[in-house]
Amino acid sequence: MSLQLTSPPTQEPVSLAEAKAWLRVESGTDEDDLITSLIAAARVRCEWHCGRAFAAQGWMLWLDGIGDGCIALPLPPLVSVDAVTLYAAGDTAAVLDASGYQVDAPGGRLIFASPHPGLRAVNACSIAFTAGYGVGADVPAPIKSAILQTIAWLYEHRGGDAAPVPDGALALLAPYRVTRL
Repeated sequence: MSLQLTSPPTQEPVSLAEAKAWLRVESGTDEDDLITSLIAAARVRCEWHCGRAFAAQGWMLWLDGIGDGCIALPLPPLVSVDAVTLYAAGDTAAVLDASGYQVDAPGGRLIFASPHPGLRAVNACSIAFTAGYGVGADVPAPIKSAILQTIAWLYEHRGGDAAPVPDGALALLAPYRVTRL
């Protein structure tokens, strides 16, 4: 299995104005570029900690097989499955239409309508999907608070200090961590 980001978020869950207010940085400063980069870095750090996508973003998942036909997609919440392509042993590609699979968005699953024997051994299936809560207002408030705390931590420790991410931010993210059984 491999996972590749295909469309990064077009809007962060936390705006530059929100971050500057949290940091108590006055408007009109020359640190906008720095703070903008810290917003993205903090989001990615918090997403990694939770195993979720917070801002809407596109991904491509490559699988070596489809097993029993039920695929658990990573990085919930699942917004949509955009394309499913199967590759036969002779390297011919078949793009499935939506009738060839069912999407369980709340469960983050894709279920194939029928078995597909004869797939190649490596990268037999690619699934393009969109994950994330959407725009800033759609992201739960505790996640936004954790991102803001992480931005502040990164802002204060930009000299390379290896201090850990604040426990308060991790505590806010705890209910959103994905655990697979």
